[in-house]
Amino acid sequence: MDAHEVNRVRAALAFYVADVFASVPRKDQRAKSDCYLRGLMLDGRRKSIQAMAARLPDGNEQNLQQFVNQSTWDPVPVQRRICERMLPLIGPAAWVIDDVSMPKDGRMSAGVAPQYCGALGKRANCQVAVSVHAASDTASCPLQWRLFLPREWAADTGRRNLTRVPPEVTHREKWRLALDMLDTLAGWGMSPPVVVADAAYGTNAHLRAALADRQLAYVLAVRSDVSAHPFDAEPEAPARNGDTGCWPQPRYRHPAPSVAALAAGIGQEAFTSVTWRLGSRGELRSRFAAVRVRPAGKAVERPIRAAASAEQGWWDGILPDCWLLIEWAADAEAPTDYWLSNLPDDIPIADLVRLAKVRWRIEHDYRELKHGLGLDHFEGRSWPGWHHHVTLVTAAHAFLTERRLAPKVPGPVSPSTKSLTPSRTS
Repeated sequence: MDAHEVNRVRAALAFYVADVFASVPRKDQRAKSDCYLRGLMLDGRRKSIQAMAARLPDGNEQNLQQFVNQSTWDPVPVQRRICERMLPLIGPAAWVIDDVSMPKDGRMSAGVAPQYCGALGKRANCQVAVSVHAASDTASCPLQWRLFLPREWAADTGRRNLTRVPPEVTHREKWRLALDMLDTLAGWGMSPPVVVADAAYGTNAHLRAALADRQLAYVLAVRSDVSAHPFDAEPEAPARNGDTGCWPQPRYRHPAPSVAALAAGIGQEAFTSVTWRLGSRGELRSRFAAVRVRPAGKAVERPIRAAASAEQGWWDGILPDCWLLIEWAADAEAPTDYWLSNLPDDIPIADLVRLAKVRWRIEHDYRELKHGLGLDHFEGRSWPGWHHHVTLVTAAHAFLTERRLAPKVPGPVSPSTKSLTPSRTS
């Protein structure tokens, strides 16, 4: 936005700030949040505090630095209010788990470490944040963020003290951070229609089990080497060894094949052409098949065996079944992508595909958050400062999303976001 556009929406922004930042106790702090949001939304390559203060007529670098890096205002009530405003407005088809990396120099920014950096496509010095977004085909918005703390930070008292990492925060795997965010949102009375994630999360059997334990539906991408038994495979109990031996528990007699092997055995005739939305260059279409399978592996079997043994003293060996959604593009020699889903067995394949593909909106989010609103331009080093900054960026993104979804004069529907009814061909 240029300065003229920002001035035109100043009144709407003031009302928005008064509502979203109502939990911030001091009037001058709420005024600084208004100023910071305007700085994030103004045109300009850098959205560091110094650069924003220079562009704003009322910008004061020292005041903004203090507000973001030293002030003790709590970002959590602000995040909750954003969620309360955005969820009814977006009407999400799913909540999407994802993560984003931010390259950093040096060792003294909270959570920084040499690790895989998606922004650079290689291992590099960076911070990584896990996020949960509400997404539909027309809009999306971050609901929660967690800054990933690498294992090396867990006992590094010196760096923790300098960057003000809270004592209770320690290393947690990214999938556990995702569950923490879902639990926080559940505590606010908010639950997802469906949880969607890429293969970095969906391949993790512990995450799938945790979502099922929370009675949350999911459509999760998985790697091709994830193992699963065919739906009609049945466990068998070996013969008892003598009259005094223990009765052996039933188990599947053959190793579970990979989902890639299962897909290869289906045959191309089982795949259906589905169009899930219009892209900027026309219809997005591919071929899909959906079959029922029984995911396998020790991480799957152990909790099921333990729960069955605790309840009834034995386990019948039958693994739960779910959907395996497979994509086989027309120009590919073999299937290319796989998803597991615990949605009902009568769900149309078109709906499975729509949900599996809704992650595209999150990439749109990240582009706007990073390139337009300066998500990764924060130059502070502290844990509180990062969380203040990311909350303010989320607030700016939510304000712009509200403006787009509720304009004074309705505009034409963008071809890139218009949802289509999937078509099928034999």
